[in-house]
Amino acid sequence: MIIQQHSTDIETPTGTMRTYVYRPQASGKFPTIVFYSEIFQQTAPIARTAALMAGHGFVVLVPEVFHELNPIGTVLGYDDAGKDKGNQDKWAKPLEHHDSDTQALVNFIQQQDYCTGKIGSMGVCIGGHLAYRAALNEQVLAAACLYATDIHSGDLPSEEGNDSLSRTKDISAELMMIWGKQDPHIPDEGRMLIHKNLLASGNVFSWHEFNASHAFMRDEGERYDPQLALRVYGMSVELFIRTLA
Repeated sequence: MIIQQHSTDIETPTGTMRTYVYRPQASGKFPTIVFYSEIFQQTAPIARTAALMAGHGFVVLVPEVFHELNPIGTVLGYDDAGKDKGNQDKWAKPLEHHDSDTQALVNFIQQQDYCTGKIGSMGVCIGGHLAYRAALNEQVLAAACLYATDIHSGDLPSEEGNDSLSRTKDISAELMMIWGKQDPHIPDEGRMLIHKNLLASGNVFSWHEFNASHAFMRDEGERYDPQLALRVYGMSVELFIRTLA
């Protein structure tokens, strides 16, 4: 499916959030996926993933996840300076501000004549966490969470009792959890804590662990696994076709 893309600026309680829109060129209404990036914001690999998903019949929105902390259009490099700045931003932004960003995105989606109003979330790295977090919004029907960092640790700033692990019981969306077993950012005990919590909370979820490292979906760098990435893309498309129809 041929796609088109453009950007829009969405007003949130914490400032203007540049959001990149990928959608089918064909006329009609399509379900929406909010795709949350890594700490680096919309890099070339993130843009390619958004385009790939949009080409399967979805509107895909890529928000600048740290819009309050950077000039509009900021993209960090996959280098030490980029990692340092991205991690600094990660520790500076409370989860409550991510929640209000998600609500602003939901409001935007509901106003567009090319959206059906059915919404899913997807993300990689911290974006996997934000996709999980977005599922707390009752308008989000499914979430694909790829190697989601910092859920198990509860380290991201939030009000007491409002960390994402503690809020798991409030998620009604279907979750697809994707992990690399060789990912140093989410060790075995961290993954098992999340799994145990999902079971205890009675969530609807699927759980998939692969022999892969962190960021195995990113089509740059030595950790990229094209065969596995293709498989996970297929799983994600299936999830959203089924839940957002």
